[in-house]
Amino acid sequence: MSDPLDTVFAALADPTRRRILSMLLEDDMAVTDVADPFDMSLAAISKHLGILTRAGLISQEKRGRVKWCKLEPDALREASVWMQGFGQFEPVNLDAFERFLETELRSEPDD
Repeated sequence: MSDPLDTVFAALADPTRRRILSMLLEDDMAVTDVADPFDMSLAAISKHLGILTRAGLISQEKRGRVKWCKLEPDALREASVWMQGFGQFEPVNLDAFERFLETELRSEPDD
């Protein structure tokens, strides 16, 4: 995937990765602490963290012997700005649309 936005949305498509991002909203976490609530191996969590890192959603740094994960909100901001572009349309008022259809259908001449 060459488009950064595609990479972000692909990373967000997985529920485990979304949960990891939610956890990192609170504070930076050690990789072992990120892995703790999941019923999967540390290697599997590391793969998820690698995908999130490549998407720019998190960064990882080594502090001593411990690898830490930190949320990087800028990648999410770009995705959010893109999605907000779809909010420019007025929501459809289904009740008004139904009344319009009833009026139109009653006024049509019978064939």
